[in-house]
Amino acid sequence: MSKGLIVFAREPLPGRVKTRLAAAIGEQAAAERYENMLRDVLNTVRQLAGVKTVVYWACEDEALPRLAEQYQCCSRRQGTGDLGERMLAAFEEMFADGCECCCIIGSDAPDLPPAYIQQAYELLVTEQADAVFGPSRDGGYYLLGLRRVCAGLFVDISWSSAVVLEQSVAAAHSAGLTTALLPEWQDIDTVDDLNEYLQRTVRV
Repeated sequence: MSKGLIVFAREPLPGRVKTRLAAAIGEQAAAERYENMLRDVLNTVRQLAGVKTVVYWACEDEALPRLAEQYQCCSRRQGTGDLGERMLAAFEEMFADGCECCCIIGSDAPDLPPAYIQQAYELLVTEQADAVFGPSRDGGYYLLGLRRVCAGLFVDISWSSAVVLEQSVAAAHSAGLTTALLPEWQDIDTVDDLNEYLQRTVRV
């Protein structure tokens, strides 16, 4: 089965990324931290065999070729609209390209275990689930995997709230999709998230 992976990323510019983190550590430091996270995520997904990975950038048109070269990745621009509209457009492109199952992750979970992504594909390929969610502690999700496009997962969702996962799973069930949950993980949005990450990854 042809597998696709969408990575949603932003050009790492001060003031344009990780605003909640920047409020605590400054815009320049937040941008540098975000770029490190992005590179770690890209290194992780390069370990996945047999997966077509495309990075969808929130950037200006003219920046796309430079980002593709700088990060050595297949790159496209994110569409317009809210987060749901942009994710839906990316999934539609990947399935139109021939993917038979596809996952999306962000670029701010630098130590996300590759095994979790592989588990999502296993659930999709073996038809144990039509939609796979990776729950995050803040009530959202760090991964969404689908066996087909379902527009209902991307509308009427209270993005950036504590009910994103709850609403999304309910939308999947309303659309007749079977669902599965991965182990919980947490992306890095706040200075507390960053400190927890540093504690997890500190070298003794």
